[in-house]
Amino acid sequence: MKILVVNAGSSSLKYQLIDMETEKALAKGGCERIGIPGSVLKAKGNGNEKVYEQDMPNHKVAIELVLHALQDGEIGVIKSMHEIGAVGHRVVASGEYFTKPTLVTPEVQKTLEEKTFELAPLHNPAAATGLRACMEVMPGTPMVLVFDSSFHATMPEKAYLYGIDYDDYKKYGVRKYGAHGTSHKFVSAEAAKYIGKKPEELKIVTCHLGNGSSITAVDGGKCIDTSMGFTPLAGVMMGTRSGDIDASAVEFLARKKGLSHADTVTYLNKKCGVAGISGVSSDFRDLDAGAKNGNKRCVLALDMFNYQTKKFVGAYAAAMGGIDCLVFTAGIGENSPHIREGVCDGLEFLGIKIDKKQNLMRKDGILDITAKDSRVKVLVIPTNEELVIARETAQLL
Repeated sequence: MKILVVNAGSSSLKYQLIDMETEKALAKGGCERIGIPGSVLKAKGNGNEKVYEQDMPNHKVAIELVLHALQDGEIGVIKSMHEIGAVGHRVVASGEYFTKPTLVTPEVQKTLEEKTFELAPLHNPAAATGLRACMEVMPGTPMVLVFDSSFHATMPEKAYLYGIDYDDYKKYGVRKYGAHGTSHKFVSAEAAKYIGKKPEELKIVTCHLGNGSSITAVDGGKCIDTSMGFTPLAGVMMGTRSGDIDASAVEFLARKKGLSHADTVTYLNKKCGVAGISGVSSDFRDLDAGAKNGNKRCVLALDMFNYQTKKFVGAYAAAMGGIDCLVFTAGIGENSPHIREGVCDGLEFLGIKIDKKQNLMRKDGILDITAKDSRVKVLVIPTNEELVIARETAQLL
């Protein structure tokens, strides 16, 4: 079976076509500037690359162009769209409405659109738009929703509840849901495979570090806690997100700056994080360069990020009663040896030590940066969220 994985944004659409017999991506690409002048599709397939500069006024046209690219004479990998057995859609937030991958029905689509948008206002409406577009262009093809938050559905109440009135939690669903679940699920399973043990035998902390970052405690193959909360704003400071902050400080800032509720949420999501601390950039490569040139605010931003991440690693080791493996993944986790070293520095009391020379290496696949005298495995594992979505889509069908 061939599964098309779709990750729709408000003005973008990323995709991969995966052959489930080999679990290899046959083709991949992304549409940019949907609904904006200058639309473009950058596609790869059949060992070639091609750029389509074509007006895409909406996601339906974008999906039509993707299907054309998949059948293109130069880069095409299928002869007919009927070769696509199903479409797996990435959805960020499910609330308590969905706790596992779900086949789309009219009722499911209605719940997605009427109940979950406020949980992820930047992401879920876009996912619903991509879903509608695929249903129009590919009638009869099974559609499956795979949720970032599903992996975190195993958290116990003591981990996901906030200290608010319990009746308000039941009425409004205000609790921790987490994000990046497909990534945490993939790398924790890959870590167990690499170590040669069953997931049920291991206590793993996974660090998905990118422009959005989250840390998860995986005990026995199941999530027991994660750093992101009701929305992806919580947890460690990120590229432009503040991370955890005193709620009273938010009200104070809003009043002092004269911000509306909506503007305050935008401020915390778009104007804070390492970008706000450094005054330079949300890109950690720019922060590294600034730090090397003596920019003290860049140094401070990096130190804060490392410190906050380190605290979650220690907290989750305590929550699980130990740690067997620490995993780094995503753009920063996979590509920044300085961040990995900064996070691990001071965690020797937990048995975490890295080989600093090995940490500077680059490698396709899993990079083992564990020091010889470390009691805990420390691994760098490239994430593959699309493969998880394809697997869960195929498994459901």
